Order: sequence, then structure tokens, then C-alpha cells
Amino acid sequence: MVFLQLFWSFLKIGLFTFGGGYAMIALIQSEVTVSHHWLTPQEFTDILAVSQMTPGPVGINTATYTGYTAVLNAGYEPWQAVLGALLASGAVILLPVVLMLLAVIFLQRTKGNKDIDNIFALLRKVVVGLIAAAALQLLTADSFGQPGLTLQFLLSLCLFAAVFILSLRRVSPILLILASGLVGLIVYSL
Repeated sequence: MVFLQLFWSFLKIGLFTFGGGYAMIALIQSEVTVSHHWLTPQEFTDILAVSQMTPGPVGINTATYTGYTAVLNAGYEPWQAVLGALLASGAVILLPVVLMLLAVIFLQRTKGNKDIDNIFALLRKVVVGLIAAAALQLLTADSFGQPGLTLQFLLSLCLFAAVFILSLRRVSPILLILASGLVGLIVYSL
């Protein structure tokens, strides 16, 4: 049953999410932690962190790790969890690939049409809103620690602010990920 639910959930996510992987995060989180309870919010946050650090598109990486973990958490064997990962990954890209092929054909035929240009101008604003919503949903106690004067919470806020400011100044995301991991390793090892 979990396999069919995974396929259907990630098929919907792939079909109804515009703007790429980061825009998918809010919908994936809703499906896997709220609707189906396949993952805890902490597991989802961990999966998202790993998905951002590994090569490849974040939406597909998140689908892959989520499919694997959801099947494993449902009590299946690890080899079956691999099937869950492949199923979720395939489902999330199936309809977008078909729609992209149709869109390319359509856009080639309507090149320079002002109405089409206006639609895409509006869609860009919607995508920014979806990405902002995903970022706001990650501002949880699982990600930052409990509010107050705890070391974890203060460190999380400082790290968040530093990475935010440095990313605005075009510092390499790879360098920011490595530096953040090193800071976390040092601080949480103490």
C-alpha cells in the first residue's frame, strides 16, 4: 500500500509544483509529514539537509531519500526501500518531463507572443512565493532548537544569519555548506 501511496503522492507533487526543487519542499513536507506521517518533522529536516548537500536536483534527491525512508519506516526490507526510492523519484519527474516536452513545442510555436510573456512574468512571482513558503516552514524548533537562550538556538540563529549574509554576497554555496558542517561538528562534539 505504501508503494501506491508514494507513487500517487510524488506524481501529484511533480505535476503541481512549479519552480523547481525548492518550490517542491513545502508540498513534499505536507505530504510526507502531515498527510501520510511517513516521516517525522526531524527526519524530513535531516533528509532535506542531505538532499541539498548531495549532487543533483534537490527535489529529486528529496523524493529519493523520502521514498527510501518512508518504505523503511513502514517495516519493509532495505531492498524494498530502494524500490520505494526509485518509485518516488520516477513519479516526481514523470509528468514534468512529458509536460516539458509539450511546453517546448508550444513555446516554439508562440515565440514573441505578449500574452505568453505576461503569463511567465506572473509565474516568476508565484515561484518566489513558493520558495519563501518552503523557507518559512523550515523555521521550526527541529531546525533551530527551542527558542530561548540555549546554545543550540543561539548558534543556529548566528549560523543562519551568517550564511544568509554570505550567500547574498555570492560566497560559494559549497564553501558555506562545508563551513557550516565544520562549525556544527566542532560545536556539537563539545
